[in-house]
Amino acid sequence: MALPTPREPAPIRPRSGIGRRGVLVALAALAARVGRDARAADDDAPEARGPRDVKARDRVVTGGLDWLVKKQSRRGSWAANEGRYPTAMTALAGTAMLMEGSTTTQGRYAEAVRQAVDYLVSRSRTNGLIGDPKGDDRYTYGHGFAMLFLSQVLGEEEDERRREELVRVLAKAVEFSGRAQTPDGGWGYVSAKDGNNFDEGSTTITQVQGLRGCRNAGIPVPREIIDKAIGYIHKCTMPDGGVQYSSKGGGGRPAISAAAIACLFNAGEYDDTHVPRMLAYAEKHLGNIANNGFGHWHYAHFYYSQVMYREGGKKWGGYRDQIEKRLVGEAQEDRDGTYWPQGYIGPVYTTATNLTILQLDKGTLPIYQR
Repeated sequence: MALPTPREPAPIRPRSGIGRRGVLVALAALAARVGRDARAADDDAPEARGPRDVKARDRVVTGGLDWLVKKQSRRGSWAANEGRYPTAMTALAGTAMLMEGSTTTQGRYAEAVRQAVDYLVSRSRTNGLIGDPKGDDRYTYGHGFAMLFLSQVLGEEEDERRREELVRVLAKAVEFSGRAQTPDGGWGYVSAKDGNNFDEGSTTITQVQGLRGCRNAGIPVPREIIDKAIGYIHKCTMPDGGVQYSSKGGGGRPAISAAAIACLFNAGEYDDTHVPRMLAYAEKHLGNIANNGFGHWHYAHFYYSQVMYREGGKKWGGYRDQIEKRLVGEAQEDRDGTYWPQGYIGPVYTTATNLTILQLDKGTLPIYQR
């Protein structure tokens, strides 16, 4: 059962016909904190904005979303290089389209979103896993991203039968995540049972975001799952604020550190005593957009951008201007639209994550709300 933290309201259960934007407004109004709202309001100050080519950014976003549509399979899925990670790629691409404002019934990308939902629902197994252990290596990534995507769809779904189906799928998915959690409170690339209790930071963050999305949509999430995950992050946080690869060690990693901060924020831990030094570590390594001296640059900024957006004010304004300029400058075009080829996972992954970064300012989805 979902037990709200002292800092958060009880989750809102969306009703048919309210729509995701209506739920978003209610969530934002309930969850806003006075200090954070004040900092976010500073975004409108001239010094926070700086020179921006908003039209160029919007062209790149539209071109990127159009490119993703062209790459969607007839089954409604996307995949990484060599056909890998279909569940995770489908959820990430679908989320990028939800951020544009499209739903399963309305908007430029409604058909693509609807097909993605159908595909992921069809991947729900009797044990609650969304995905296929044979086709989704490191399947907890896909499971977590799928929970996040489908939970955001649920808030806007008006068809009662489909809503009930999504609730069933997500309720089972939450149960699976609880069983897949390791005794130390984290998650590995596969369930605790399948992976002999191995855990690592990036899959843990994916699970927590997915669970938070479910909770916001009214799906019961046992509080002990989140508490164990928070304890796991604390255990992995080093004295300098860096978050190590696993509870077993591995050294501080900028990418996982940024993701861990986003994870704590998603868990409602805005005042966590570990956050200040984690933020300092992340800023040291990620504050300079040109710094490529660490692994998984796009993954790191996928989460660091969420952290900076929640910080708001001049911090977000300055970071946003840098990241937009770099991503717009690196975008490439072909006959299908705009995409980013960097990264060994493949252009679907990089394009979907970059489009998420570039659309955070829209504030469309509850999971990325301040």
